[in-house]
Amino acid sequence: MREERELRMVREAIVMVASGASPRVVVAGISAGDQILDAARRLGLESGVRVNRLSQHEDRGADLAVEAIYE
Repeated sequence: MREERELRMVREAIVMVASGASPRVVVAGISAGDQILDAARRLGLESGVRVNRLSQHEDRGADLAVEAIYE
């Protein structure tokens, strides 16, 4: 459940960036960051954005950045 909820948050950030509403969104404190990172990156690339882990905190989880890809 937690992984699904956190992946949904990242998916919403992907939609926001892909739509042009924001050039970058940081989703902070994702406790399942390592578990959802590959899926989030695939979703991001399918939408034309990039998803990267900014940092990993033992007590707060990971921070993931969703960014527009400028060519």
